[in-house]
Amino acid sequence: MRHRKIKNTSVELTELGFGAAVIGNLYRATPPDDAATAIEAAWESGIRYFDTAPHYGLGLSEQRLGAALRQYPRDQYVVSSKVGRLLVPNENPQGIDSEGFVVRDDLCRQWDFSRDGVLRSIEASLERMGLNRLDVVYLHDPDDHWRQAAEEAMPALAELRDQGVIGAIGAGMNQSAMLARFLRETAADVVMLAGRYTLLDQSALDDVLPAAKELDKSVVAVGVFNSGLLSRLRPTDDLKYDYQDAPPALVARARAIADVCAAHGTTLPAAAIAFPYAHSHIINVTLGMRSREQVTRNAELAGQPIPEGLWDDLRAQGLIRADVPTAENAHGRSPRCL
Repeated sequence: MRHRKIKNTSVELTELGFGAAVIGNLYRATPPDDAATAIEAAWESGIRYFDTAPHYGLGLSEQRLGAALRQYPRDQYVVSSKVGRLLVPNENPQGIDSEGFVVRDDLCRQWDFSRDGVLRSIEASLERMGLNRLDVVYLHDPDDHWRQAAEEAMPALAELRDQGVIGAIGAGMNQSAMLARFLRETAADVVMLAGRYTLLDQSALDDVLPAAKELDKSVVAVGVFNSGLLSRLRPTDDLKYDYQDAPPALVARARAIADVCAAHGTTLPAAAIAFPYAHSHIINVTLGMRSREQVTRNAELAGQPIPEGLWDDLRAQGLIRADVPTAENAHGRSPRCL
């Protein structure tokens, strides 16, 4: 699997990444053995970039990921985690987490983008994972905390990066406008863009992607299935879009895209994974995977060639925006490692 470098840093990511939120029991419990074999399958598939966060399962994702990676040489993989939510004792536990993870709520999340909060969060993440360093650190969902995130958290991360403690820094969010601000107004090297550059939503073309191109910075794309609507060969009415029931109009549009994909001899999920790579500053697509079967399927989808004319036909039919960049090769990827 090819690698791409986070621009202006020494950190290289495999083009496909392993998103570890689901092994933190997102929405439903993932047995420990399934989580371990999923990471093992990812390694066997050539994936060397693994993303997690304290938020995911109140630390469970970090614990499981660290334990599974311990058998591999540390210099052969890249790990990213996030700051902004400290895990603290829960003084009023109800028995189960209230933010979508099937775990006990003995801990709770506390927003904190202060310098001290950043340092404490990183130290706790390293302890949970049993690692001596993080390669990439993102500010996690700072939507309502711009000032503290930009003026305290990001400078703290920049200091750690400049000292060589961290390889690259950035922010990860479900919106694109503020990510553009982080690229333009802070020391961020890379942003993690969730759901805003997909076959169903290209709004990132209005802000964060032009900023990345202008400033020669990097973007990691996540949420490329938009919570599931783009994950099936033929979308059904009961699928989710951005964590909610998918509106009928979007289901119909996803089916229309699937029809065009089929006419070109490919599939909707394969096209959904390949689509972001057509933009020169998107260096990685990271997918959440909770089992060996999911890893194998996604790695196979990511390896499928995409006919060059697919994007042209989708543009011509108004199914993607007219200003979506043309893929540089048939797979929608740059022909060289960046």
